[in-house]
Amino acid sequence: MVRRLCLITGASAGIGAALARVYAERGYDLALTARRMAPMQALADELKARYGTTCLLIGEDLASNGAADRILAAVDAEGRVVDALVNNAGYGLPGAWHATTWADQHAFMTVMATVPCELAHKVLPGMRERRFGRIMNVASLAGLIPGSAGHTLYGAVKSLLIKFSQSLNLENAGSGVHVSALCPGFTYSEFHDVNGTREAVSKMPAWMWQDAASVAQAGFDGLERNQAVVLPSMASHAIATVARLLPQRLALKIVARQSASYRRME
Repeated sequence: MVRRLCLITGASAGIGAALARVYAERGYDLALTARRMAPMQALADELKARYGTTCLLIGEDLASNGAADRILAAVDAEGRVVDALVNNAGYGLPGAWHATTWADQHAFMTVMATVPCELAHKVLPGMRERRFGRIMNVASLAGLIPGSAGHTLYGAVKSLLIKFSQSLNLENAGSGVHVSALCPGFTYSEFHDVNGTREAVSKMPAWMWQDAASVAQAGFDGLERNQAVVLPSMASHAIATVARLLPQRLALKIVARQSASYRRME
């Protein structure tokens, strides 16, 4: 029997690698894609040894033209189809809007919004035809609270992924295809090292943090339940609820006061 295949973007570390471990444990083979091959190879070796997982490794920069087509062509060349899609690749782009370049912002939108939507659009017909599919869009708690100063498009893009996931969830009801947006808050990973905010976010209280393995397991379980939006911790639930119930002007003031703790303006 051919095992189902899960395609995970941004699979070299953090939540992406944790999700790879969860799907491998559940019997999936994996197509892993990221820019860095060495960490993916180490992960593939680990999963092969532990679960007998077959991993297809695809080195790809999602900001480059045609990345989605090349990834799917690599899967097709192995005679496989995408049964589960995890749109996890992402990063933060520090700085105020006026102080950044449009080239950087365009690349950010491509990686964070365009490619996830494109991959979902291209794998969904096959999922519906086979009456089985799973699509997880890794969003963020940032998509459920007011926008902050700095990292200008981050919350906006994550909000887009949440609304996109909710719509796909409704459109595919009864089709055998489940769709979720996973919305973690602060998660221990290299994300904050890459965008230069490690020192600032390290001052956040411990109750606001989760480990990547817990986030990944909550995301997998929520997707299996076909839960449109998955908040993986009580802290995330609480913050999202408060942001929704507070008057918008007050919520925005609170975010403005706190954003210096986790957003870089320079």
